[in-house]
Amino acid sequence: MRMSLAQGFNARAMPENGLYALATASALSDIWSMAGKSATAMASFESFRARFLQAGADEVVERRWAPGQIVDTHTHPFDAEALMTEGEMWLTCGGETRHLRAGDTFHIPNGTPHSEKYGPEGATYWVARRNKR
Repeated sequence: MRMSLAQGFNARAMPENGLYALATASALSDIWSMAGKSATAMASFESFRARFLQAGADEVVERRWAPGQIVDTHTHPFDAEALMTEGEMWLTCGGETRHLRAGDTFHIPNGTPHSEKYGPEGATYWVARRNKR
């Protein structure tokens, strides 16, 4: 599932692949269209990394989180575009909580307060970061 976690961002369904496209000004958002391919078409971290670096990301990393880990409300000085690859998490922003599982994607604009809670098996996601310009 594709979603926005910041107020003022709109999502529209893309029935051909089940993802949601995010209408944002972020250059990173454009890469998600991937010529109509779904997130599951992203076969490896290296292909994810290459696509986002080409699209202007400053860094692309794999994040692994411990079972049951909670990250209190915080912000980042970068835009984040992520693909969940294992486990599950609950991402809360602006009083709205989203349950994310493997195959789901999310976007968090820089400076957006959010908190995270990871499932009983932990979670892994790949994230492309673009620093504020």
